[in-house]
Amino acid sequence: MKFNNFNELFSMVEGKPNRVVVPGANNEEALKAIKMADDKGMISGGVLIGPLEDIKTKLKENNLDESKFELIGCDDVKEMCKIAVDNIVAGKGDFLIKGQVDTKYYMKAVLNKEAGLVEPGALLTHNVLYETPRYKKPFIVTDSAIIIHPTLEHKIKIVENAAKTLKQLGVEKPKISIVCPVEKVNEKIPSTVDAAELEKMSQEGKIDAIVEGPYDVYISFSEEKAREKGIVGKQVPGNVDAIVLDDLDAANPFYKCLNFFGEGVKAATILAGSKIPIILPSRSDEPEVKLNSIALCSFLKDQK
Repeated sequence: MKFNNFNELFSMVEGKPNRVVVPGANNEEALKAIKMADDKGMISGGVLIGPLEDIKTKLKENNLDESKFELIGCDDVKEMCKIAVDNIVAGKGDFLIKGQVDTKYYMKAVLNKEAGLVEPGALLTHNVLYETPRYKKPFIVTDSAIIIHPTLEHKIKIVENAAKTLKQLGVEKPKISIVCPVEKVNEKIPSTVDAAELEKMSQEGKIDAIVEGPYDVYISFSEEKAREKGIVGKQVPGNVDAIVLDDLDAANPFYKCLNFFGEGVKAATILAGSKIPIILPSRSDEPEVKLNSIALCSFLKDQK
């Protein structure tokens, strides 16, 4: 990976200007994050969309220079999202930040075929990049917000999206764990069957990443824990770059619990599978998560 932690990431993107487009820009946490990014020289301007007077009030409260931004008044959430995507397509922004809008409307606007932000056949998935003092390097958790009950075909694309993001971050051969409740294939636990199939596809070269599983969380992050459970000679345990959880019921609570309870945990959230970086945090995520996401998008927008 080209950086070992978020501090190194910030040092790589500070002073690099970005234009942001924010539907529902009356979101306090989003504007606080934009202010922090602006202070670090990462914001050159952009478009803020939503209830006009509310946005203006919050800009003043956060000491943001209103003259840097184009403000578009709109009270309809669906329309806000459409206007945001239209502005991205028109070249008025480098990436999207979700503000005070519902994810379903945000996603619908992004997926609009006329906008062309997503290639035909591509699947949008939610990647969260984490840094934690309990693990030696940043890692991705996916899919935390989009696919409710992924099929095996969905999981292939989830894995491929995570691998692509990791390669953009400098990981030549990403190591990906398919996380399940147990580490042995059990026909009564469908996630373990999918995990074994994904590992087989990786071994056959059908997926350009090292994929192993079924593993539990302990095995994924600790070679010692893997040995205790009789798993030796594998590449992923203790060296994992991304973990894939079975469905939204597993991945979303995992993501929010880690953010809420994890001491010293840092996170950034992005959508993978689109032509441009797109930030999709929870509306309740702390401003620091959104700031980290801006930094990550700033880095990724110039990666091939």
